[in-house]
Amino acid sequence: MLVAGLPGSGKSTLLNRLYGLRGDETAPVRAGNVRVIDSRQSRNWWARFLGPLPVRLRTPIVQSTHVWRIGRAIVAGHGVVAHTRGTWPHILHGFAWLARRRGGRLHLILIDVAPETARAGQYARGRVVAAALWTRHCRRWRPLIARARSGAPLPPAAGVTVLDRDAADRLQAIHFS
Repeated sequence: MLVAGLPGSGKSTLLNRLYGLRGDETAPVRAGNVRVIDSRQSRNWWARFLGPLPVRLRTPIVQSTHVWRIGRAIVAGHGVVAHTRGTWPHILHGFAWLARRRGGRLHLILIDVAPETARAGQYARGRVVAAALWTRHCRRWRPLIARARSGAPLPPAAGVTVLDRDAADRLQAIHFS
């Protein structure tokens, strides 16, 4: 299960609430047979080594580690609930392929909030995405969410749930069967 949305849309907030994450973890968190993986875990782990580097140099290392951790958990056969950028189709296809190889399926929860709301969320947490990257995320997000809201399939996902902020706030649990 991948939780996707624009930066600042509430992905980490949702994982915090559902799984008791504090935000200071440096590794995926075990919740029963599920691994909860947030990009902050990779950022926190690398902070002691990459602290003095500019964000532009840290981000690719942190994101690569995050993607690797998700892939590693899938390959190990764990259920996964992970925060991800939903705007990288090649990453989604890779995770879906890994899940199928293990007999699983990729499901998406898309948190759809207005870009202004997501931008405000970035400022509130003190981590603002650079303008060019933000524009790219928004440009890729619009067709993805429009397609999901229309009911059209979103390959490679076996299932897609679109939540607005209110629905995300009411979500009580994610169950794996």
